[in-house]
Order: sequence, then C-alpha cells, then structure tokens
Amino acid sequence: MAYCTQDDLIEQITEEELIELTDDAGSGDADADAVARAIADADAEIDSYCGARYAVPFSTVPAIVRKVSVDIAVYNLLTRRAHLRGAVPEERQKRYENAVRLLREIAKGIVTLGASAPAPTTTSDAADIDGPPRRFTRARLRGF
Repeated sequence: MAYCTQDDLIEQITEEELIELTDDAGSGDADADAVARAIADADAEIDSYCGARYAVPFSTVPAIVRKVSVDIAVYNLLTRRAHLRGAVPEERQKRYENAVRLLREIAKGIVTLGASAPAPTTTSDAADIDGPPRRFTRARLRGF
C-alpha cells in the first residue's frame, strides 16, 4: 500500500504541473506509472529510515508519513524533469531536505510517529539465554 496517492500530490502541485512532470508521451494526461514510481521511490526512502524503529511497510499510515511521502514524491518528479525545467525550485529542495532530516530523527528515536503509530520493533543488543538456574550465586559463595 502506497503512503500517498496521486490526489495527495495534486494538493501540493497543480494537475497541470503533474502532467508537465510526467507526460512523456505528450498525451495531455498525467502518466500514472510515472507517478506510482515516484511514490514508490519515496516510500522506499521512508521505509529505509523508519525501519530502524518501526515495522515497515506501515499498514496504517501515520499522517506525518503521508506528508513526507508527498514531499519526497513531488521532489522525485521534479528531479525527473530537472534537465528540462532547470534546477528544482528552492522551496521544494528545502521541503525534501526537511523530510529527510525528519526521517533521520525518527530513525534515531528523537521524533516518534505519534499515538496512532504502530508499535516500535524491539531490538536488543543483549542475548536471550534460557538455561538451568545458576549454581553459584553471591549468597551461596558467602556461605563458604
């Protein structure tokens, strides 16, 4: 399941701009495959960071993950056409950089995904060892 939709992208950029960024065939319509690739790449980037703390892919998408997915997907589409349009607009570049910064903070545990987020995956550096009870304890050794 994708973390955002084409309609989510159209809330950030106009439909005309989406067509300009994806219509390689000149059909006058947005290329749904190009949009899906940009979203899939954004979601893979999100999973690469969030996977350090959470089970991914998310089955229930936290609102902040949807927002980050939109920002990264739009950036992906803009870089796809950068050779034709020139550099990525500064505002979009900053939004992408802020999204990546947020993902890094999520991965480090500085920022959480909120109350509706899935439970973090449990990782521990300690080994779980089951075995018989200890033969020598401090209390037993004091008796000697």
